[in-house]
Amino acid sequence: MPPRRKLSDLDRGRAIGWLQDGVVARQVAQRLAVAPSVIIRLKQRFQATGRVQERQRSGRPRVTTQREDRFIQRQAMQQRLATENNIRQRLQATTNTVVSGQTIRNRLHNFGLRARRPVRGTTLTANHRAARRVCLFVCLTPSRPRRAISGRWCFDI
Repeated sequence: MPPRRKLSDLDRGRAIGWLQDGVVARQVAQRLAVAPSVIIRLKQRFQATGRVQERQRSGRPRVTTQREDRFIQRQAMQQRLATENNIRQRLQATTNTVVSGQTIRNRLHNFGLRARRPVRGTTLTANHRAARRVCLFVCLTPSRPRRAISGRWCFDI
């Protein structure tokens, strides 16, 4: 079964125009590549209300448009290590749309992507920093031959 396609306002108006010109609903459906039942329901709604716009739906309205959703996806794909906060700030700077980090995560989830969260490493103390400086100084001194150090501090050099 092909995916459902919503008719744009322009297509709905064209369909009503064709129906008023005497074109059969089945032919209108073929021209717009939709099922005939869509055109029949559109005709009935137009006869009852005089409008072709869709009715309001229940539920919370979406904060982002489809274009903004694609922008979020594109940002996540281009900068693979971008965090949700980075993407949110770029979206706000570009489109002036304020969204939460959860919204960014939801949109990425819809596209099959994951939000990146920065990993917080352990806090280094002053002793750690001093040990690193000693290690770099000793290991990289030009007067001494360089030695391969495999994953440990080089105090014993």
